Amino acid sequence: MADLARELWQRLLAPGAARLGLVLAAGIILADQISKWFVLNVLNLSPQGCLEFQLASPAERAFLPNTCERIEISGIFDLTMVWNKGVSFGLLGADNMAGRLLLIGFSLAVAGYLIAGLLGYGALKAERQFQALAFGMIVGGALGNVVDRIFFGAVVDFFDFSGLGFPWVFNIADVSINVGVGLIILDMLLEGREKRPS
Repeated sequence: MADLARELWQRLLAPGAARLGLVLAAGIILADQISKWFVLNVLNLSPQGCLEFQLASPAERAFLPNTCERIEISGIFDLTMVWNKGVSFGLLGADNMAGRLLLIGFSLAVAGYLIAGLLGYGALKAERQFQALAFGMIVGGALGNVVDRIFFGAVVDFFDFSGLGFPWVFNIADVSINVGVGLIILDMLLEGREKRPS
């Protein structure tokens, strides 16, 4: 056990994919949580009753006031408080405790799998810089949203570009996850092009 711990520690300290990806993940978690703290505690976009309203069923909402706030910034961008019960951009909503626990478990499993890949374990190893960046972004985004699910039962979303016709409200963690997935796809395309015979 001590040998495994020593090996993991050496991989974390060595320059390369593990350190790059994990430092990026930690930075994303920090930025995501600070932005959410600011929205909740400084801007107070979710006063008392907002979370309860958004977690309620449609039938229950008929009897609850919607106290959630919105700050108009411009014609294309606003800060709009939304408590997201699903995954990125409100997909796959979890309306009960079992669904929330399933989303938390899934997010932790994905993050664990990608952290193992950053450390050089498992079937999917981060061997290139794009992969390390992608894994770090997905891990940071997934864990940033897990923190919300554990403490609130839903994810704090507030970036609103509905003025551009984009219907979803999102946060830094959501952006990170989606950019990370995009980087994985880009890395696969670039790697495929390099392996193609000329």
